[in-house]
Amino acid sequence: MRLLIVEDEKRLALALAQGLSAEGFAVDVVHDGAEGLLRATGTDYDLIILDIMLPGMNGYRVCSTVRAAGHETPILMLTAKDGEYDEAEGLDTGADDYLCKPFSYVVLLARIRALLRRRTRGGSRVLRIGDLVVDPATRQCLRGDHEVSLTAKEFAVLEHLAVRAGDVVSKADILQHVWDFAYDGDPNIVEVYISTLRRKIDAPFGCRTILTVRGAGYRLAADRG
Repeated sequence: MRLLIVEDEKRLALALAQGLSAEGFAVDVVHDGAEGLLRATGTDYDLIILDIMLPGMNGYRVCSTVRAAGHETPILMLTAKDGEYDEAEGLDTGADDYLCKPFSYVVLLARIRALLRRRTRGGSRVLRIGDLVVDPATRQCLRGDHEVSLTAKEFAVLEHLAVRAGDVVSKADILQHVWDFAYDGDPNIVEVYISTLRRKIDAPFGCRTILTVRGAGYRLAADRG
């Protein structure tokens, strides 16, 4: 999944980006409100982490403008302010959650996962495709009773397919959601990860769940045997 961090404290933004990238998220970072608004309305993000005190345009204005434009991307607000009126203003402008600095990274990650769960189908905590189970909360993948070990990036690709199970997902869409905007490598990296996933979640179990739709992309479906 792809996240946007809008935070003018560059050391904090970098630390968050590194931590979240290690969790398998694709993370874009900008440091001012105007650029944040441009990114938030021009790219399909799964979640936005938005500081309130930003140069150029504060987080309240960014959030309200994003909502006025019709975007429903979950927004988690960060602020050095601490008070119920600040929290109320953030929520009233359209934020989904609110976290005061300094905060625990563990708590931040839990809030992010909670917001992302709400965005998946029916807010389901666990994604099931036949006997394949993908759990975004624990980053766990099961085939029946067998746990399948995946790297963070492998899990991110599988999770994106699982969230849209049954739909055709293009290579470009996977790149956009699993790799950040700074990635300028070979787009065929997607094929490499799809091949690896097939070797891990399909081949050992005699299954065929990651299907290639020629000229269009990939579809995750219940086992075709």
